[in-house]
Amino acid sequence: MHFLDHCTVQPAIPAPTGKPAPSLQRVLMTADAIGGIWTYALELARGLSEHGIEVVLATMGQPLTVNQRIDAQAIPALALHESTFRLEWMQDPWEDVERSGTWLLSLADRFGPDLVHLNGFTHAALPWSRPCLVAAHSCALSWWQAVRKEALPSSFKTYRERVSEGLTAAGLVTAPSTAMLRSIGALYRPPAMGRVIHNGRSRGFFEAGKKADFILTVGRLWDEAKNIGAVAKSAGSLPWPIYIAGEQQHPEGSPVRFNHVRHLGYLPPPRLASWFATASIYAHPARYEPFGLTVLEAAMSRCALVLGDIPSLRELWQDAAILVPPDDQEALAATLTALCRDRQLRERWAEKAFFRSRSFSVEKMAAGYLDAYASLTGSAAVPERPARKEA
Repeated sequence: MHFLDHCTVQPAIPAPTGKPAPSLQRVLMTADAIGGIWTYALELARGLSEHGIEVVLATMGQPLTVNQRIDAQAIPALALHESTFRLEWMQDPWEDVERSGTWLLSLADRFGPDLVHLNGFTHAALPWSRPCLVAAHSCALSWWQAVRKEALPSSFKTYRERVSEGLTAAGLVTAPSTAMLRSIGALYRPPAMGRVIHNGRSRGFFEAGKKADFILTVGRLWDEAKNIGAVAKSAGSLPWPIYIAGEQQHPEGSPVRFNHVRHLGYLPPPRLASWFATASIYAHPARYEPFGLTVLEAAMSRCALVLGDIPSLRELWQDAAILVPPDDQEALAATLTALCRDRQLRERWAEKAFFRSRSFSVEKMAAGYLDAYASLTGSAAVPERPARKEA
């Protein structure tokens, strides 16, 4: 029997008889300023603001960019608090993790949130006086298992212990896919209360334009999980050029570049959206991807999707994307070539991807978290708003 069979999804707690349920007014949320968690946090804050909920957002990992600050300022009821404390998955982070924990507790004392939403693991073990939810977006152990496919080095011992402590202390653990929730249970311990809440993206940010003859891939070039190198290796044999958008500089290492492709570097969301709008094919043969916001963005922009055949992407995009084994270079090149040469084939897959993308809305994500929050605080859950009609 799978561990999820023992992982109870906690129901909403009803209000006491004769008394209205308390309303949830403020959430303290953490965010990683480096990767997709930043985008996720802003989208969720945007969705929660529609229900009158304020988010106190505490950022770590690295300084925010000017564009990130501008994006945060555009969201109603978002109070931004920055830091540069090292994250738990970074090298030798534990002194900073202790300091950031003290900082987060001080923010909780200062702002009095109704709930703490952590987009990391270890800080869940802090002595919170409020209910605590952990969102398991990814973890170093599952990354290593999927990418390196070898025994974990002894250096992961402390990380595993600290993550396990956080998972045990959390009142509820969420994940953006069933595959990720299962991975957490297998590598650490099954959470007492867990549920899957898919990520969402605002549809107004992405739309299809006039499609051009090129292949797009997006991601941190230094992250082996994204497997961008496999796309680059196909460049010399494909009919169309490949454009790569993403950070080239490793936070703790050297820059990464590939030959025979066109590097766009890091692009802020509005500029990236214009590339999605005109790209005909989006290639993402990931070895590890618990959800994949860029995949959703490409689908919303009516790109044909070529994705890595891994449990999470199969779960989310089965029958809406062409799935290829991440390490099968020939299959990847053959699939991309076939799509380049067959317009009708591209358009069919693009429409399938676009249709599936409707399942991952910000409104649905926010409703899922509101229900999760209610199960921890006893506040009244807010029903999901009707989905907007799409063109």
